[in-house]
Formats: sequence, structure tokens, C-alpha cells
Amino acid sequence: MASEHVLDLTDATFDQAVASSPVLLVDFWAPWCGPCRMIAPVIEELGKELAGKVTVAKVNVDEAAGVAGNHGITAIPTLMIFRNGVLAERMTGLASKAALLEKLQVA
Repeated sequence: MASEHVLDLTDATFDQAVASSPVLLVDFWAPWCGPCRMIAPVIEELGKELAGKVTVAKVNVDEAAGVAGNHGITAIPTLMIFRNGVLAERMTGLASKAALLEKLQVA
């Protein structure tokens, strides 16, 4: 469920997004996941507010099982922050917008 401000990454596009984004926030989610639906508006807001500073993306674990498996996603939502292609932060479960802004260090 990509939008104007949030990329929808797949097995085919994930590595390129990580490599080309100085700061990338990825939300691993699934449509049947209640907590994933709860955090979705926060992810959308971050995409809008941080446009030009942080790339915000979502990975549907049902559709991108390869990426999910490669990154050991066993619970969702899992949020990952990549800096210059390197995993810098990993969080599982719900996170507040303030906590995410603090982790992204762009507040």
C-alpha cells in the first residue's frame, strides 16, 4: 500500500532502495496484521514530513518473502533504519512517531 510519500518495496527493488538512500526507514508489514494497520498512519506521516531527508518504504512480507527471510523477519511490524546501505536500527512492534523521529535523528 504505497502512497505518494511511501515506497512499496519488493524482492526485486529492496536492495536498490537500500543502496541508493542515505537514510531509509522500512516498515515490514502485512495486510492481516492489526498492529501493522495501527502504525501505518504514522509511517505515512513520516513519509510526508521527512520527504527529501529520509526515504520511507513498506515491505509486504506476504509478497516479498525473500526480503523478509533474508532479514530474519519473524514478527511484524518490524521497522528497520538503514544508513548509507547499512542496517543501523531494528525495532519490532509498535513505535511512536516521536520514538521513530528520535531514532532517525531528524527531529
